Amino acid sequence: MKTIVIYNSQTGFTKRYAQWIAEEAGADCLALSAAKKKDLAAYEAIIFGGWACAGGIRKIKWFKGNMDKWEDKTLIAFCVGASPMDNPEIDIALKRNFSKPEQQKVKTFYCPGGLNYEKMSTPSKLMMKMFVKTLKAKKDKTREEEIMVKMISSSYDISDKKYIEPILQYLKK
Repeated sequence: MKTIVIYNSQTGFTKRYAQWIAEEAGADCLALSAAKKKDLAAYEAIIFGGWACAGGIRKIKWFKGNMDKWEDKTLIAFCVGASPMDNPEIDIALKRNFSKPEQQKVKTFYCPGGLNYEKMSTPSKLMMKMFVKTLKAKKDKTREEEIMVKMISSSYDISDKKYIEPILQYLKK
C-alpha cells in the first residue's frame, strides 16, 4: 500500500515518530509545509502526525479539510504529547479533535513524547511555565497532580518506537 506520513513537529518528538512509522511501513515522509505542495492522489494511505497542545492536535485543520477528497484512502492521525500512555484523558482529547462522522473515516492514535523546553517556541514555553506555576501553587493537589508537577517542570523524553506498533498493525489491515 503506497503510504505517506505527514507531520507537524515543534520540538522533534512528532518528527521522530513520523520517521519511525515511515521507515517501518516503507512510506514516504514529509513535513506538513512540504506536503501541502504535493499531489497526494497516488497514495492509498495518508498518516498525519501532530503534537498535542491544550487537548488539540496542532495543524489538524489541514488534515480535516482534506478528508472529504481522500474518501477512498486509509486515513490515520496520530498525536504526540507529554502525557504517559496511561493518562485516561488521552482518548477523550483525541475524540474531541474529530466530529462523529470524521471519527468514522479516520483512526486516531497517541504516542507519548515528552517536553523539550530548549526547542519550544517562546509562547509554548511561557504557556507551560505558567501552567507549572499554577499547578505548583494549587493547595490540596492530588497525587497525580504532584507527579505532573515533577514531570513537567523540566525537559524529558518518554518516546519509544514500541508505541508505533498499533499504527503499523492498523495500516496492515
